[in-house]
Amino acid sequence: MEKPGGSGNRGGATQGESNPPVDCSSCGPNSSTLEERLRFEMLLSEISSVYSNLPVEEVDKTIESGLQRLGEFLGADRCNLVQFSEDGSRVLVFHSWIHDDAKPDPGFIAPDHNLFPWFAKMFHLGKVVQFSHLDDLPAEAATDITALLALRIKSQVSVPISVGGHVFGTLSLATVRSYRSWPDELVPRLRLVGEIFANALVRKQKELQIRKAFQQIKELNEELAADCTYLREEIDLNYDVHHIIGQSLPLKRVLAKIQQIALTDTTVLILGETGTGKELVARAIHAASQRRDRPMVKVNCASLPANLIESELFGHEKGAFTSAQVRQIGRFEFADRNTLFLDEIGELPLESQAKLLRVLQEGEFERLGSSRTLKVDVRIVAATNRDLEEEVRKGRFRQDLWYRLNIFPITVPPLRERTEDIPLLINLFVNKFGRKLGKSIRRIPAGVMKSLQAYDWPGNVRELENVIERAAINTVGPSLQLLDNLKSSLVTEKTAAPRLTLEEAERSHILQVLADTNGRIEGPKGAALILGINHSTLRARMRKLGIHIRRISDAD
Repeated sequence: MEKPGGSGNRGGATQGESNPPVDCSSCGPNSSTLEERLRFEMLLSEISSVYSNLPVEEVDKTIESGLQRLGEFLGADRCNLVQFSEDGSRVLVFHSWIHDDAKPDPGFIAPDHNLFPWFAKMFHLGKVVQFSHLDDLPAEAATDITALLALRIKSQVSVPISVGGHVFGTLSLATVRSYRSWPDELVPRLRLVGEIFANALVRKQKELQIRKAFQQIKELNEELAADCTYLREEIDLNYDVHHIIGQSLPLKRVLAKIQQIALTDTTVLILGETGTGKELVARAIHAASQRRDRPMVKVNCASLPANLIESELFGHEKGAFTSAQVRQIGRFEFADRNTLFLDEIGELPLESQAKLLRVLQEGEFERLGSSRTLKVDVRIVAATNRDLEEEVRKGRFRQDLWYRLNIFPITVPPLRERTEDIPLLINLFVNKFGRKLGKSIRRIPAGVMKSLQAYDWPGNVRELENVIERAAINTVGPSLQLLDNLKSSLVTEKTAAPRLTLEEAERSHILQVLADTNGRIEGPKGAALILGINHSTLRARMRKLGIHIRRISDAD
């Protein structure tokens, strides 16, 4: 006996086939021989058995093979399985087998509800449609009869199939070369076969949905895993991301600039000496931006080898270079609709600067080993401790890239220019390391505080933090014991800046803020809002201090 899909023949029975077609009447209650009925039952059993562990990729061709075996066994000319849409208005899937001598005319269109309105009505009522001659159909099936004539169908039986209590579709047998009767006993067997086919299709569709869901979950997991990497970096930060500690005038100017630029997508260039807290400023900009829902993506351009930095920034395809065993997305692609912090941008090799410029200008790039152009929406915040203008003059940094980065520069002041912030930072670090070491350090001796404030801090806040950590480790008891001999600093001691009167300090601060706002007094970006006073109060103070807008550039 032929097995499903064994012959691959989509036409009539091949010559010498051992199982000749059986007239449908032999399957009814008046079957001529018990042998023929047993053969039919065996066929149904074989068709059913192949679907138990069938891979979803083979479902469609196995159904069509089963339709062929069923049609050939029962001597039909056409056999088809139709699946309806959930609302029953459309045909979604159409599987069929057609005998070689019963091919449709050119221009044949698969059955549709618009062609068979009466049939569709009967099917959705769960009723079987069977006729030996078109004259057996009622007058209200006139539209359906016209379509049947066009398809050259003489006799047909169509059995509605239900899955889960809903009409799934129909299984139909038809003849075009002769008239045929369809015994009632055939209907439940056809319904059984149809339900086997239907359940296989439902299983296939559900498995494909599950595969799609798993693929989406996999992609989300990859994104979450990458996010977690950055979140772990966030947790390990030495500074509080949301608070920059200090009350000095230079630091307040930095905070004012952060407030000005955060909600825009403008590129920011953060300048300052090593250890001043440039990354903290970058994180503060991101935390106040419209892209704050995801952790800021960071790349340290100085820590990557020159031959890997392009792969890190732009990603690579599998096989792009010797060690590229898998495809990897780059930081730009990962930072789409996010903020990308390019730390130590001055260390970027010249050959990589051209590609970076293109991304900044056009928002597009290609992974290494790929010709497909990717577009991204990335907000760039860059930082450097180098004088980029001098680097441009020396030919070590592209001038056009510097122009593109230098749209809104923010200079972070060194610690020696904000000495009034040192006590606040010391208290922060003493509490931090006291908790970390399990010590209760409640007092900072005046001599220790004076020594810390008098030091020049060439390593800035980072050096201060290291000194306090060593002191906390060295401390026994409630008073901080300084371990470092700060007087031995290699930095030349500088003459203390002359102290200003309160009026002089106020005038200097107002002038600087007005310079930062280009002379704007009122509005959301005005000096009054940054200074935290009413604009009329600011104008009165300006008159008292002899500050005139037109002279700001000269005074500054």
